[in-house]
Amino acid sequence: MTAKKQIHSSLKVLLVANLEKSKEFYKEVLGCEVTDWWVLRDGFTGMAMKLLQAGNPQDVRPNPPAAGEELGFDLYCYTEDWESLDELYEEFKVKGAFIAKEPWVDENNGPWKEFAIKDPDGYCIAFGGTDGT
Repeated sequence: MTAKKQIHSSLKVLLVANLEKSKEFYKEVLGCEVTDWWVLRDGFTGMAMKLLQAGNPQDVRPNPPAAGEELGFDLYCYTEDWESLDELYEEFKVKGAFIAKEPWVDENNGPWKEFAIKDPDGYCIAFGGTDGT
């Protein structure tokens, strides 16, 4: 017997220092649909977040790097294939996103390819996937 799917999607919640500035970034630079409730790219099963105004800028705390890593990821988005990944990279770069990690390939895992950007609060969003084969 197959278990009924009970969870449709999830949202990452981010406290931000300036809600309007963050909404503008996600809309203009990352091409997201932005409402008073959420930030979406490719629907709720794509990149989905809820941005909340921090009560104090010190409450905005991006994740620190894991042991042995250079960047702490706050959100990781999986892509369908490398073509989609490369298209996202070019789109974000042209629109002025801060590239925190240039695209690179890990031949030992997949091979896996990824890159990462940072938003105005320093949250690191990574994008990655296999070559689709």
